[in-house]
Amino acid sequence: MHSPSTPPRLSGPPLSSAHPTSPSDAAPDPLNGSSLAYLLDQLPKSVKETALKAVSRYQQFSTIQKVAGGVVLLLAIRRLTRGDKSPKKGPKKAQKAEISTLHELLHFVNDRVEGYKKAVEESQDPQRRDFYQGLVGQSEQFAQTLNEHLRHLGGGRETSTTLKGKLYRRFMSAAAVFTGHDEQTVLASNIHGEQWALAAYKDALDDETLRGPIRHEVERQYHQSQRTYQELKRMAT
Repeated sequence: MHSPSTPPRLSGPPLSSAHPTSPSDAAPDPLNGSSLAYLLDQLPKSVKETALKAVSRYQQFSTIQKVAGGVVLLLAIRRLTRGDKSPKKGPKKAQKAEISTLHELLHFVNDRVEGYKKAVEESQDPQRRDFYQGLVGQSEQFAQTLNEHLRHLGGGRETSTTLKGKLYRRFMSAAAVFTGHDEQTVLASNIHGEQWALAAYKDALDDETLRGPIRHEVERQYHQSQRTYQELKRMAT
């Protein structure tokens, strides 16, 4: 047993053989070198000024502070030069979101088809019947185009309508037993249906899941639906 005055000898090389290291020797400045200038040149103009100020402030730090903060600052600069690579939505998730949006929109477009078909059956005015028949054809073309995009994305063809649309058409049919199919009632039903379609198109565009050609197509259909809505309102005056 060693006496208290004599500390036990530890195994390994004597302390005198170890070379003392300074903080700068142990951890070199992570922002030194020409790579920093290159990275700064790659930054967008909107953030380059802020990055330069941060680097300038960094140069005033002590060695220990540089070691602690330099790595964080360097990683931030590198991330900015790469752009936002965060996996918010991978290709598969984005594609699934597009498919879901198209299915939902097609329910309302199919409602539009059925609504104008019903108007053709109920209207007694030849001019209005021709107008409604044209809207049947337009709506069917809308649905066909959207289904083609849906198939291209890997989704199945959507031919269903909304439950709300089904119930509304049944209600109008039941009401017609007592009120008859007068032209203003048929027109009012079409105006109401077009409002539903417009809301569906707006929702599809607002959630920003649709991209490229399919987004342009939905925007085109939305604008045509707006023109139809304005014409129906004009007919009601």
